Amino acid sequence: MSETLHIVGGGMAGSEAAWQAAEAGLNVVIHEMRPHVATFAHKTGDLAEMVCSNSFRSDDDERNAVGLLHWEMRAAGGLIMEMADRHSLPAGGALAVDREAFSAAVTERLRAHPLISVSEEEVTELPSSGNWIIATGPLTSGALAEAIRAETGAEQLAFFDAIAPIVHAETVDMSIAWRQSRYDKGETEEQRTAYLNCPMTKPEYEAFIDALLAAEKTEFHEGETAGYFDGCLPIEVMAERGRETLRHGPMKPVGLTNAHKPAEKAYAVVQLRRDNALGTLYNIVGFQTKMKYGAQTNVFRMIPGLQDASFARLGGIHRNTFINSPRLIDAQLRLRSKPNIRFAGQITGVEGYVESAAMGLLAARLAVAELAGRELAAPPPETAMGALVHHITGGADAKTFQPMNVNFGLFPPIDAKGGRKGRKDRYKAYTDRSKIAFNEWLAGQD
Repeated sequence: MSETLHIVGGGMAGSEAAWQAAEAGLNVVIHEMRPHVATFAHKTGDLAEMVCSNSFRSDDDERNAVGLLHWEMRAAGGLIMEMADRHSLPAGGALAVDREAFSAAVTERLRAHPLISVSEEEVTELPSSGNWIIATGPLTSGALAEAIRAETGAEQLAFFDAIAPIVHAETVDMSIAWRQSRYDKGETEEQRTAYLNCPMTKPEYEAFIDALLAAEKTEFHEGETAGYFDGCLPIEVMAERGRETLRHGPMKPVGLTNAHKPAEKAYAVVQLRRDNALGTLYNIVGFQTKMKYGAQTNVFRMIPGLQDASFARLGGIHRNTFINSPRLIDAQLRLRSKPNIRFAGQITGVEGYVESAAMGLLAARLAVAELAGRELAAPPPETAMGALVHHITGGADAKTFQPMNVNFGLFPPIDAKGGRKGRKDRYKAYTDRSKIAFNEWLAGQD
């Protein structure tokens, strides 16, 4: 093809979209403002840089919706999944990656593609001509966000997201902490011991909650109002919902046995997940926070095993921009008022690395088909990718629309003929049905 597809944003969605389009024969220009224009969370100019976590979450493609989405993207020749698999780390039943190696590999592959070029500039307006995908993610620049707001008339495009701290592994006290994945998940010993666990007694937990609630927090700027995405709540916001909330959330002690004191049940457990291939860095699972830096070090060092912890990165809070997709974009991911522009990734209201990349993959394939004069419908709603796109383009109520991870609640219900199915059997039925439908969708493009 002689057409050119312009992609704004070189994150998960933009990188996947560029790969899919170029592999289909389109010339692609990735417009990525980093490193010339920095963001709060990004540290490099690499494409597909991971900033909030190093986990793609569950890789179980038989009973888990995000694992099923992994499967679909692999089946569609997704670059993000290929590089994630190549640079994976032990993480029990989850897919975690070496962040720096992963991003470097995606960047190298895209820059080496003969049909892809990278323009290091900030796009500040919505183009009126040409073929475009806006995949600027949760940290869309202020100028472009204003342009989107002016075009769509949306009154609110932003909520706030938080990132978790990372600890130097050598500073964790292993006479207190122990290695174990919850319920010993994983096929190998390395996978079954992928997490570090720090136990708490009830008095230690209560003191931690008191300190957490009293700590100095980062406040919103004047005039900024927003809600949090429930899947990435700051721990202090969770604690404010009830003193036991954390103990039934990221600090739940179930499925873990203290290797130092097997007969003693911890009241709460803080888990740390390996963050790089060398095993020198660990992130504190579920500990997104808006505490100020000084308060973070004081509070987190109250965790048994982290009393002498050194932090490679402290947590933080940042703006997350997304559009009201059910109102603004059509089933082809095109902006209704400017159909030469598609949106992809977290800005569409999907949440998570894999979900974002999946929308990039889909936006590119839809663009390729349109430019070739072919009609391509989105994957059917029985698939993980189809369930997501259906949700953001009409399945969700525009009045209450909020970002969403992929989950089986977005899928058409399974007909449980012959009796009620148990949860595991029902989830397996969802994934079996989805794989058939997704393979048929792919076959229709050959």
